[in-house]
Amino acid sequence: MKKDNIVLIGMPGAGKSTIGVILAKVLGYQFIDADLLIQEKEGRLLHEIISSDGLERFIQIENEVNQSIQTKHTVIATGGSVIYGEEAMNHLRSIGTVIYLKLSYNEISKRLGNIMQRGVVLKEGQDLVGLYEERCPFYQLYADIVIDCENMDIESTMETIVERVHTIME
Repeated sequence: MKKDNIVLIGMPGAGKSTIGVILAKVLGYQFIDADLLIQEKEGRLLHEIISSDGLERFIQIENEVNQSIQTKHTVIATGGSVIYGEEAMNHLRSIGTVIYLKLSYNEISKRLGNIMQRGVVLKEGQDLVGLYEERCPFYQLYADIVIDCENMDIESTMETIVERVHTIME
C-alpha cells in the first residue's frame, strides 16, 4: 500500500482533530478520528474505558484499533497516547506520513482545561507536565515531519502542513 495517508500525532489539545477535518477537505481526502473508532468499537467514551478497564487495557485497545486501520487518501487524527503502541505506530508509518503537531507545554496547558473529561491517559500520580515530558520524545521519534504550531493559527498550520506534505509526496 502506497503511503498516501497523513497521520497526525501530538499532545491532547494540539489540534489534531480540528486541523485533520479541515486538512482532509483541502486535500480532498477522507477523515478518520482514531479516538472515535475506539469509542465506536467499545461502545463507550474514552474516559469510561480508562476508568473501568484501566490504563494498560485502554492502551492495548488503542494499539489494536490503530493497527487495524486500512485506508487510502485519508487524514488520520490519532489519540495523544497512540505513541505507546509500537505496533500501531509502525503500521501508521507504513501507510502514511506521520506529522507531529508540536506545541509548548504552556500552550497545551492553556488549551486543555479539564483533562479527565477528554480521556487523557495519565498514570497514577502523573500530572500534565510529567505527561508532556514523557510523550514529546516519542512524538519526535515517530514523526516524519515536525510542525511547530506555536503562535500559529489553524490557517497557517494548515498551509505549512500542505506545503511540507507536497514536498514529500512529489
